[in-house]
Amino acid sequence: MPVCERSHSMRLSYRGVKPTIDETAFIAPNATIIGDVEIGAETGIWFGCVIRGDVHEIRIGSRTNIQDLTMVHVAKGKFGTYIGDDVTIGHSAIIHACTLEDRSFVGMGATVMDGCVIEQGGMLGANALLAPGKRIPAGELWAGVPARKVRDLTQEEIEFFKVSADRYADLAQEYVKSIPEDLA
Repeated sequence: MPVCERSHSMRLSYRGVKPTIDETAFIAPNATIIGDVEIGAETGIWFGCVIRGDVHEIRIGSRTNIQDLTMVHVAKGKFGTYIGDDVTIGHSAIIHACTLEDRSFVGMGATVMDGCVIEQGGMLGANALLAPGKRIPAGELWAGVPARKVRDLTQEEIEFFKVSADRYADLAQEYVKSIPEDLA
């Protein structure tokens, strides 16, 4: 099986298509990246994540953090998954065939379904379920099962999305530097 030489994570080709990962991205040693996946600069794919671009494409921007145990997948023939720059996705989220615009935020344990869009500066709360085809407008917090608008976010909360992305990008770079030493 193909293995990422730098981080020892699992990278698998599918139908002859291999993941493309920027050399500055951190991919945890036990993360799995499959098929038509592109990952941008300084992005962190944390421990236990599965990014499965087998039946459609997955594009992940720069300085995004996909936290531990998150699953990212697609829908055959319908929807790829597009995750912008400076996005934070909390632990154990399910991101399925949707679009997360730049500086959006998905809480821990949340599920984003097929055809959904979270606009720039939009937030889905922890453990929420965003039903297929829903759109979270910029500057809104949605939560619940099914998710509905809770309130408008404050400017301070929206600005925190960039702070979160910065912190995780810095942490990812620390891991990029330390993991090869640990596995050598």
